[in-house]
Amino acid sequence: MVKSLLGIHHVSAITKDAKANYDFYTKILGLRLVKKTVNQDETSMYHLFYADEKGNPGTDLTFFEIPNAGKTFKGTNSISGTSLRVVNDEALRYWKKRFEDYNIEHEAITFLNKCAVIPFCDPEGQRLFIISDENNSGVEGGKPWTNSPVPENVGIIGLGPTFLTVSRLDRTERVLTDILGFRKTESYFAEIEEKERKVNVFETGKGGNGAEVHVIEVKDAPRERPGKGSVHHVAFRVENEKELHKWVEKLNNAGIANSGFVERYYFKSLYFREPNGILFELATDGPGFETDEEYETLGETLALPPYLENKRDSIEAKLKPLDTTKS
Repeated sequence: MVKSLLGIHHVSAITKDAKANYDFYTKILGLRLVKKTVNQDETSMYHLFYADEKGNPGTDLTFFEIPNAGKTFKGTNSISGTSLRVVNDEALRYWKKRFEDYNIEHEAITFLNKCAVIPFCDPEGQRLFIISDENNSGVEGGKPWTNSPVPENVGIIGLGPTFLTVSRLDRTERVLTDILGFRKTESYFAEIEEKERKVNVFETGKGGNGAEVHVIEVKDAPRERPGKGSVHHVAFRVENEKELHKWVEKLNNAGIANSGFVERYYFKSLYFREPNGILFELATDGPGFETDEEYETLGETLALPPYLENKRDSIEAKLKPLDTTKS
């Protein structure tokens, strides 16, 4: 018997430019780069992890750098929005002013379900929301980095709901509820791509913003063609390695094609696609990002897991230098 998933673990997206990406997410959004490493399946590309002070599970927004990534053509069967949590509604007013000051594309403060939000985009069109935890309970948030350029009391404390747009709701719902154990809790209506759409809310674990998936069914649109600013996958939290092996067994018994157990060093993983083609990952809460770096210097040098260390010279030769030392 598997235990319930604990919430959102991380979201991984695509950038064309690691340097510009680093500048935006650390200097504008005030997140901490807690790990500068490479995509372990394609070591010629950076994999950057932005998070709270030390990369607590549920706070990581990560990016693969693909220099030749083209434009994203939005559509269905995609991860269509990522939200970032702040402690209260007052913090949203700070972010609105900050976005205005830095000329960041954003919309007015509005509400999604019961929570105040600011929809905005990063310079590559990544679809994001700042979401308030003022009316939220459930999975706890993280702790903003004290050296962030954003004041700690309004800083981002983790990932909020992940938004999926699918062509067949029933297919995704069946995997979320029957396989992954999410609970369908409610639905609400919101304007999505200039149309009023029904949004279905699923939660796991303690629930709340840090453990929700919001699913929109859109039958009248083409499938998304991913590029820069698109999301590659969403990962959900598993307590430990023992539990992850149970999930491998559960997926196998259900006849769901999957990666099996995958060693990622900073956590252990399992990957599979739900029936609409969206990539899901299950990832353990540990060991964490301080496994190979000190807390004070997280993200400042290129970190490689031990099984890639003997290839460091050839890996570094293929990467464009990226200075992430803290001033």
